Amino acid sequence: MSIRDEVRASAAAHRDLGPGYDTAVAEGLVERIGEEIDKRVDARLHGQVHYQTPRPRLRREPVPGRIGFGAVVLALGSMGMAIGATAAVLHPADSAGHVSGGAAVLIALIWIVIGVVNVAYARYRWL
Repeated sequence: MSIRDEVRASAAAHRDLGPGYDTAVAEGLVERIGEEIDKRVDARLHGQVHYQTPRPRLRREPVPGRIGFGAVVLALGSMGMAIGATAAVLHPADSAGHVSGGAAVLIALIWIVIGVVNVAYARYRWL
């Protein structure tokens, strides 16, 4: 009998017996669930799995020479964010055509960080 059947049987017994037997029904259910857990632990310790284990989700292997969807989203999204950050640094309220030294350093730092993130992701993906 499965755990679900045990719970259903206990619920039916509770309905039939009434509230006076709450403790007895609960103790019986806890005892049966405890026995089932003990069986599963023993089976796992001895390498004899008698119940269905959930299948691990398999990760698809990358196809050589093909860029994955996640890489494309990361690359385009990060470049879009870098362009937006660059535009924020080069705010139109500044004098037109003149970039201060601090703004140039900040723009370079933005693009370097974006490049490092993309390269790190690409290296992680292919390892």
